[in-house]
Amino acid sequence: MDVSSEMVQTLLPLYMVSGLGLSAVTIGLIEAIAIATATATKLCAGVFSDLIGSRKWLVVVGYGFGALAKPFFPLAEGLGAIVAGRFVDRVGKGIRSAPRDALIADAAPADKRGACFGLRKSLDTVGGFVGPLIAVLVMMASGGDFRLVFWLAVIPAVLAVAMLVAGIREPETAQGRDGRQTIIDLLKRSGDLGRGFWLVMAAAAILMLARFSEAFLLLQAGTVGIAASYVPLVLVLMHLVYGLCAYPVGVMSDRIGRRGLLVGSIAVLALADLVIAFAPGIAGYVIGIGLWGLHMGMSQGLIATLVADHSQERLRGTAFGVFNLVCGVALMLGNVMAGLIWEQFGTYMTFVAGAVACVMALILFGVVVMRGQTPGAR
Repeated sequence: MDVSSEMVQTLLPLYMVSGLGLSAVTIGLIEAIAIATATATKLCAGVFSDLIGSRKWLVVVGYGFGALAKPFFPLAEGLGAIVAGRFVDRVGKGIRSAPRDALIADAAPADKRGACFGLRKSLDTVGGFVGPLIAVLVMMASGGDFRLVFWLAVIPAVLAVAMLVAGIREPETAQGRDGRQTIIDLLKRSGDLGRGFWLVMAAAAILMLARFSEAFLLLQAGTVGIAASYVPLVLVLMHLVYGLCAYPVGVMSDRIGRRGLLVGSIAVLALADLVIAFAPGIAGYVIGIGLWGLHMGMSQGLIATLVADHSQERLRGTAFGVFNLVCGVALMLGNVMAGLIWEQFGTYMTFVAGAVACVMALILFGVVVMRGQTPGAR
């Protein structure tokens, strides 16, 4: 599914600007709507997976919506179809995200949980660079035919759903053995999420405010002079770095703890923003993208591991639903602000603002760390 999604996502911002004539503010709003849509369903799907004591079929339905959304983009003649496609796609992401992560947490040994989530993130990035590579090759061979790329993206999406239906076997859990919970049971147990879990949520929210959509990274590629056909290579590089470091960071977190690595990832993101904003030309931009990928590899699996560390088996779907809700709201606000800054103050100021937000996050989160309150730390 990542191959399919990245084939679309790497070209969609440029297509919206050059093909449909949309502004950066509009793109930011579309991204915000997409995030809000996913956010509205993630919590519900996570809670529902706890209620029924099962994850697999919610994951299948979610990925099915993702496949259904893909034809909207090649058929789009204006803003309405793009928004509809993003809406359906994000509903699917909302349905699948929390149950999928809870399913992984159910299967992961506790002492290797960081490695398991790190490995999942590393494998996710295979699609992150295979998809853009396919997009580049098709764009070059077709003379820049955006719609052809979007149609071809339907194929791996359908294959992903078929693989889920045929290949996934859900591990038995305590909630599965005991049957469905009632909503009253779940509400009573929700207080057991605890202080450590909510500190993880605070850290995640701060980080998401500092990180905006990849759409703005792709738009910046055109600003520094990278041709449209080669823009997908930006995400190839980012996901390559991301994928290479996510699993080693996960393994390391099992051995030395999570807090220092998480703080380090925020510092790396601030540096990436500053390099993209001020380093000259394509070379500086490429270095910044590499640093952005390093940040993603250091942080994404790590935060998911912390959520699993601080949630009970019966509440894992709910915990990941809350996590996705918190991150979605913060990221939505970050996207809107990024779009407004881009339009009003120029492209480089968007990344300067991101770096400032990172410094603020680093200070706030660092205070928690220095007081020894960081969950999952050793």
